[in-house]
Order: sequence, then structure tokens, then C-alpha cells
Amino acid sequence: MAKLTRALANQGHSSYCNGRDQLARISIDSQIRFGKLCVRGTRITVGEVLGYLAAGGTERELFLDFPQLTHEDVLACLGFAAERERRLQAIPAA
Repeated sequence: MAKLTRALANQGHSSYCNGRDQLARISIDSQIRFGKLCVRGTRITVGEVLGYLAAGGTERELFLDFPQLTHEDVLACLGFAAERERRLQAIPAA
């Protein structure tokens, strides 16, 4: 977790990710879900949360299927994805 936190919080707070508070909700453990990023304390991956919402599911429906999630967990997943997208380097077309 420390490595993940350092890597993502290295540049401080951004407009997308509310710093260490949100990052603390995301964990990575090679023994859980093959090392995929998960919501801390669950086996629910960040990708599953994002995929659910991208497929048109509402946050309320997400909570019905995954009652252990909180609104802050969903925000952490969205913030993580937004921050990751912001950090991607685009290669301009030649």
C-alpha cells in the first residue's frame, strides 16, 4: 500500500483525487484478486465498480449488490481512475 500511495500521491492533491484519504480506500495485495486494485477491506475491484457504473448501473443499485461499499468508496474509485487518466502521457500523432 505504501508504494501505491507514494506513486499516486507523489504530486500532492489534484482536483480529481482527494489525496491520501481517498487513496487509503484503495488497496493492492498479491494474495487478493490476483493483485488487482480493490476497495480496502473487500474483494471488490476498482475495475468492477467502474465497470458497473459505466454499464449504466446507479450508485444505489451498486450498493444493493455490494452493501459493504460506501459512497466514499465509489468516489475513491472514480478519483483513482480520473487521476490515472490525468497522468497518462499522450503521444501526439506525427
